[in-house]
Amino acid sequence: MNQLDACKAGIAAWQNAFNNQDATGCAAQYNENCVMHALPFGTFEGREAIQAFWQNIIDQGFKDVDYTEVTWEEHEDEGYILTSSWTMNKAFGVVHREHWVVEADGKARLISDKFEVQGER
Repeated sequence: MNQLDACKAGIAAWQNAFNNQDATGCAAQYNENCVMHALPFGTFEGREAIQAFWQNIIDQGFKDVDYTEVTWEEHEDEGYILTSSWTMNKAFGVVHREHWVVEADGKARLISDKFEVQGER
C-alpha cells in the first residue's frame, strides 16, 4: 500500500469508527501527540483528550459523518494534507487541514487536525 492509500484508509477507519459511535476507534487514528483544533470548541492535545472530545460529541447524538469535496495534497516533508467539507446528522462544516503521516506500523495517523463546525442541520 502506498502512502496516499494508507492515508485514505486512515480517514475511512475514522469515519467508520465515528459512524459506529466508537470514540476509541476515532482516537486510534490520531498520533499520540496530535494537536487537534476543533473550531469553535478549542484545542485538544494528545490522544486521550481527543478521545474525550469525540466521546462527548457522540454522547450528544452526532453521527452519520460524510465527506465531500475531498482533496489530498502531498506534504513537502512527509505524508498528505486532506481538506474537505463534511456533514453530520446535526451539523456541517469544513476540514481546514488534516495532516496524515504513515507511522512505523504502516498505518497513517493524524499528526495535526484543524476543522470547523459552521452550522447546525
